[in-house]
Amino acid sequence: MIPSSSIFSLKPDGDFEKIALEVFRFQSQHVRVYHDYIQQLGVNPDAVASTDEIPFLPIQLFKTQDVIAEACQPEATFTSSGTTGNEVSRHRVADLSLYRESFTRTFSIFYGSPSDYCILALLPSYLERSGSSLVFMVDELIRQTGNPDSGFYLNQLYALTEKLSALDRSGQKTILIGVSFALLDLAERFTFNLQNTIIMETGGMKGRRKEVVREELHSTLCSAFGVNVIHSEYGMTELLSQAYSTGKGMFRCPPWMRVVIGSTDDPFCLVGDGRTGIIKIIDLANLYSCSFIQTQDMGKLHSDGCFEVLGRMDDAPIRGCNLLVYD
Repeated sequence: MIPSSSIFSLKPDGDFEKIALEVFRFQSQHVRVYHDYIQQLGVNPDAVASTDEIPFLPIQLFKTQDVIAEACQPEATFTSSGTTGNEVSRHRVADLSLYRESFTRTFSIFYGSPSDYCILALLPSYLERSGSSLVFMVDELIRQTGNPDSGFYLNQLYALTEKLSALDRSGQKTILIGVSFALLDLAERFTFNLQNTIIMETGGMKGRRKEVVREELHSTLCSAFGVNVIHSEYGMTELLSQAYSTGKGMFRCPPWMRVVIGSTDDPFCLVGDGRTGIIKIIDLANLYSCSFIQTQDMGKLHSDGCFEVLGRMDDAPIRGCNLLVYD
C-alpha cells in the first residue's frame, strides 16, 4: 500500500514518476473497473515502465460503474450536478481524509493558510442539491478560516454585497468563490471597487445563461468588482485534487497532480506542449479510486507546466460543473 504521506510530501521536482507507477500497479490490481479496462486494451501492467504508457480511464465510466478499490467501503459518495436527461457521475470515496488533505494542502500552496481569509461562497446550484464535492471542500475551508463572517450565500445577493463591501473596507483578506452564472448575476446588479478581495470562479452556467468565452466572463467580472484579474478553480467530482488559476485562465496543479494532453485522433497518444487535445489528469490523491482519468475537456499544455481549458469535446455531454465555452 502506498502511504498518503509519500503522496502529499511530493515536491515540484520530486519523484512523481516513481510514486505514480506504484499507484498504477495498485489500482490495476485492486480497482476492478480499471483492471478490466486495462485488460480490454491488452496492456500488461507489469510492462508499463513510465507514466506515458499508463492507460487513462474514460471519465464516462463513473456514470455506470463503481470506481473504488476492492474491499473498500465508501465513506461518502459525491455526485456531479448533471443536466436534465443526462446521467450523473458518482464518485465513491473510501477515505475522506485524503480529500481533506489534498484540498487543504493545495489551497495553502496557492493562497496560504485559510485562517488568513474570510471566505464567502456563492454556489446556489450546488447548495440546492446534496452530494457536491465542491460544497464539501468549500465548507471545510470556511471552517478552517475560523472567521464568523465566512459562509455560504444562496440567493441573498444584497446581504452578500453588504458583507463583501464591509469586509473589503476593513482590510480583511477575502475570497469570493462562486459559480459563474451567480457571479454574473451579482455583477449585473452591483458594482464594487475591491482592494482586498479575490474573485474566484468555478465555471458553470448551469443552463441559466448564454455560454460565454472566458475572456468575456473575466472582463465583465473585473469591471464589476474593480479587480485586475479573476481567479479560477478547476476540479471535478471524479477527482480529489484541484488546479487553480491566479489569472488569465492559466492553471497550475499541486505536486501530486499532473495534466497531460491526449491526441484527438488517437486517445492513447499524447501530444506535445502547445498543441490542443484531450485533457488527461493524474491525481495521486485519488488513491482508492482511479488516479488516471481521461476527461471530456479540451486543453493545451504549456512548457512551463501550466495548462488552459479550451472547451468540451464536440460529442461530450455538457458537464454540470463547467458549462463555459473557452476559446
